[in-house]
Amino acid sequence: MTDTLALFPEPGPVPSQHEPRGLRYADAVISPESQEDLVDRARTFDFAPFDFRGFKGNRRTVSFGSRYDFTLNRVAYADPLPDWLTPFRAAAAGFADIPEAELVQALVTEYTPGAGIGWHRDRPEYGKVVGLSFVSHCVLRFRRPEAGGWRRASQILRPGSAYLLDGPARDNWQHSIAPGDLLRYSVTFRTLRRPAQ
Repeated sequence: MTDTLALFPEPGPVPSQHEPRGLRYADAVISPESQEDLVDRARTFDFAPFDFRGFKGNRRTVSFGSRYDFTLNRVAYADPLPDWLTPFRAAAAGFADIPEAELVQALVTEYTPGAGIGWHRDRPEYGKVVGLSFVSHCVLRFRRPEAGGWRRASQILRPGSAYLLDGPARDNWQHSIAPGDLLRYSVTFRTLRRPAQ
């Protein structure tokens, strides 16, 4: 991975999004060759089932830079970002107009068929969220309370795409990933509002 420009083509135009405000999305941020490289490397990871206070999720994760410790309710240090993952962080930072050094966490997630994520907002210690999607598509769903129910929106995440959650999309809307039928990987980068301990 020496030529970042060849590996990460210029993203196409950002689709217009009315809701939620603060969501930005683009297809083809990561080249097919770079996606294959990430998946080949991810297959060697020591993934662990996502653990939320004893509840084991059906997706598997590994964190770099920092991680959230749900037992201690705080951000904690994790292994440093591996060198081969830095071009992906650079692509995420360029897409989101965020200085690369501010993306202090990388969460690599493996979704086996049937795996998803329930409704949540990311921990308040983290700030902006930039996600990269690999192998197969999924539906990123949004909801926020409204009189008498929920206001809803969704965005299809295609392989090689990127999304940014900022502002209202990050802080006011919950999001979830619908369970998929195919294997999928993602890398989620986050900025930090409060320092790791």
